[in-house]
Amino acid sequence: MFKNIGIVLKKSLSSSESSVVSGLLSVLLKNTKTIYSTNQIDYEGVDIVDHEKFNTSVDLIIVFGGDGTLLGAARKFIENEIPILGINMGAVGFLTDVNIENFESVINDVFKGNYILEERSLVEAQFSGQEVFGLNEVLIHSGSYAQLMRYRLLIDGKTVYEQRSDGLIVATPTGSTAYALSAGGSIVHPELNIWNIIPMMSQSLSSRPLIVSNKKSLEIQLIEGPLEHAMVCVDGQKDIPVEYNKSIHISKKNSSLKIIHPSDNDFYEACREKLGWSLDITAKKNHQT
Repeated sequence: MFKNIGIVLKKSLSSSESSVVSGLLSVLLKNTKTIYSTNQIDYEGVDIVDHEKFNTSVDLIIVFGGDGTLLGAARKFIENEIPILGINMGAVGFLTDVNIENFESVINDVFKGNYILEERSLVEAQFSGQEVFGLNEVLIHSGSYAQLMRYRLLIDGKTVYEQRSDGLIVATPTGSTAYALSAGGSIVHPELNIWNIIPMMSQSLSSRPLIVSNKKSLEIQLIEGPLEHAMVCVDGQKDIPVEYNKSIHISKKNSSLKIIHPSDNDFYEACREKLGWSLDITAKKNHQT
């Protein structure tokens, strides 16, 4: 039974969205007396606390926003692996899969213990004395638009290939429906423990995505590119420069992200709704004519 609830809100709520959140919080207060937030917000029944108090007191985080808001909350509060429930106020919403219309029934079920707890693996990259992690992907790129870089991929110390391309994506199953999907990667069920390795705009006609176990350790040796350094970007955050003739080591992070889903959660239904699978094209044509 969850007792102390923390909330995280998307940035720049509109007045209508703020009113929606206020109504949802009133529903939430029927199930708990204590709601915490680190955001400077003015909602009745919400205590504003610092990061440390939030992290040590909260046993469930509810995110109001899109997948980006949930990713930000995950990075910020990952230390204690607090479960996160996502309420979709964004666009796609693979992770924030609860609609505001279903909020009350889902919350009632969650507080009764009727939910699915899913653990998502995190990808970690180490290079030049730095360590970063993400839920979706690690992206290594040339840092220059439409210019190729050269690199070598090794898995468990064995050379896989050397390529010239715009870059390389190492995605988790969660990330397979994010940026990796746009780069031609496979859609991977979130229960699988794999890396989805995708060269970006490769000069090789035979270049294809490669799927390997996430128990494998990856090394990307940076050889040369258009600039003095390549770039590393995790989950769409800021680019971090890495000099050539250096290596980037990628492995599975020891901790994981715990996500709460409604008991009727269906990954394939999410794919149909979010990605437009099984569209009735004939009906669309008839409608247009």
